[in-house]
Amino acid sequence: MTLIPAPETVAPTPAMPSDWRDLFALTKPRVMTLVVFTALCGLIAAPGGIHPILGFTAILCIAVGAGAAGALNQWYEADIDAKMKRTASRPLPGGRVSRESALHFGVGLSFFSVILMGVATNVLAAAILAFSIFFYAVVYTMWLKPRTAQNIVIGGAAGAFPPLIGWAAVTGDVTVMPALLFAIIFLWTPPHFWALSLFVKIDYEKANIPMLPVVAGIASTRRHILLYTLPMVAAAIAPWPLGFAGPIYGATSVALNAVFLYFALRVAMSRTTEPKDMKAEKKLFGFSILYLFVLYAALVADRLVPLA
Repeated sequence: MTLIPAPETVAPTPAMPSDWRDLFALTKPRVMTLVVFTALCGLIAAPGGIHPILGFTAILCIAVGAGAAGALNQWYEADIDAKMKRTASRPLPGGRVSRESALHFGVGLSFFSVILMGVATNVLAAAILAFSIFFYAVVYTMWLKPRTAQNIVIGGAAGAFPPLIGWAAVTGDVTVMPALLFAIIFLWTPPHFWALSLFVKIDYEKANIPMLPVVAGIASTRRHILLYTLPMVAAAIAPWPLGFAGPIYGATSVALNAVFLYFALRVAMSRTTEPKDMKAEKKLFGFSILYLFVLYAALVADRLVPLA
């Protein structure tokens, strides 16, 4: 695999004083919230148990690893972020953190998280964590994102690893259920992210990123959202009939997926082209975040609340 060098097209922004908040912003804390939550759900739902201190350490390592990937992503995409309205205020394009500092920060966090995970839990969990950082920072950020409209389809795997890692930290293995937890997020990512990309399409055009709305158009993206929602619904409901989850998860999953499918249908039928008028897309994007939180919370409730 040939990697392209880190872009150097934007003139350096005069350095401004930075503090811990700028370094914290490099970790993409909003994204990390979902990462930590799904990882914790995978850890709690796993059979058996783990000592609370080791469990906390595992979740900490996953959070730090996700932060490392976010920092490396921002190091590499500093010039792209400077061109996009929603990312122009990040620490690197804002001149508050140097690219060299961001690179060192990301690499340092990567090694720390992987080594500590291996020491605290097991080699498999550490290996998956290491691969997830590599996948997001190199495969997705450097290779897929600037080259193909399918970037978010394949790259969705990066965000799907946390529950798998949480499960592996407890059990030391990967079976059908954690694979389904991975598949749910992997299939959820395209409709979730494409809904966002529809109403920020102009940003991606300015940055010359081949996101699906830019390459294939708005109508095609809307059809793709609906098409990818169907296998996501199947994967999300599957743990219940397969016997891996109980009625709490089953009922919650059916209800959530019915609403998600309804919003996806509304997006598919929408004909608006102005971002400010894309209400269906914005509702789907907002609901998709709530969807994942509630779905994984139901999985934990199913594990912790015994029903007669």
